[in-house]
Amino acid sequence: MSNVLDVSAKGVFPIAVTPFTEDGQLDLASTDRMVDFYLECGANGLTILGILGEATKLTADESRTFVARVLARVAGRMPVVVGASAPGFAPMRELATSVMDMGASGVMVAPAPTLRTDEQIVAYFDMVAATLRERCPWVLQDHPVSTGVQMAPSVILRILGNAPTCVMLKHEDIPGLSKLSAIRAASEQGTVRRVSILTGNGGGLFLPEELTRGADGAMTGFAYPEMMVEVCKAHAAGNVERAHDVFDAYLPLARYEQQPNIGLAVRKYLMAKRGVIASAALRKPRAQLTAADVADIERLVKRQATRLEALK
Repeated sequence: MSNVLDVSAKGVFPIAVTPFTEDGQLDLASTDRMVDFYLECGANGLTILGILGEATKLTADESRTFVARVLARVAGRMPVVVGASAPGFAPMRELATSVMDMGASGVMVAPAPTLRTDEQIVAYFDMVAATLRERCPWVLQDHPVSTGVQMAPSVILRILGNAPTCVMLKHEDIPGLSKLSAIRAASEQGTVRRVSILTGNGGGLFLPEELTRGADGAMTGFAYPEMMVEVCKAHAAGNVERAHDVFDAYLPLARYEQQPNIGLAVRKYLMAKRGVIASAALRKPRAQLTAADVADIERLVKRQATRLEALK
């Protein structure tokens, strides 16, 4: 397995949580277990300091400490992408330079929330490419739900045409299947170079359909990344019905985990329950699960076990 990030990237790049202790400190021992867990699940890469990695709650020093710990544990066994979106280009360059020097494979950048017109969006990413320079492969994150920025397929194609160092699109628009089809059609027709497309819609809620539309895999968070790995493998092998069957077995929990406000709390609860992290703690401001939420989750876990048994 290589730690190179380029246009051939495929498979599953889980968006990692950031483990904390009960008193809100970085939990580096759990970080090691988490990296091991993703490798054991068959992940093809890893993405850290994403939106649901609580990146905005970390200090600059904590971000570097966390990145260094993940990279040390990965030890070159898979590519690691680091979220580098920032309010300005100076902190973006500083973080990108720092993590690339540590051994990261690339960075991920979303559009600034202030962008409104197509021309503003294209100009912004021209500056991103100039800021990151040739030595830093980067991922274009299209997530209108969090950024408020709508990027039409034509805009994404212009960005890809202008920036050779952009090697991947993280496709997270909902509904987004038609957009995905349009971008893939453009590369097949030679209108734009082909880049990797990994999808992040709601914990993979549309993953089988996205793979059929030309996605190369998934880059999203879910407490059961092995689902995404198995779905991608089955689909790549041509067993589309098996891919859908596996996906269906996990769907109720994936859906529950995508609730606004409490979704990350659900994910961390499940990862703690699975022994991946020691604590389900989130940093403030944070949502907290109620007793009724926990009862829902436990019921769904039991029902999932029954469906998985039936798949064997």
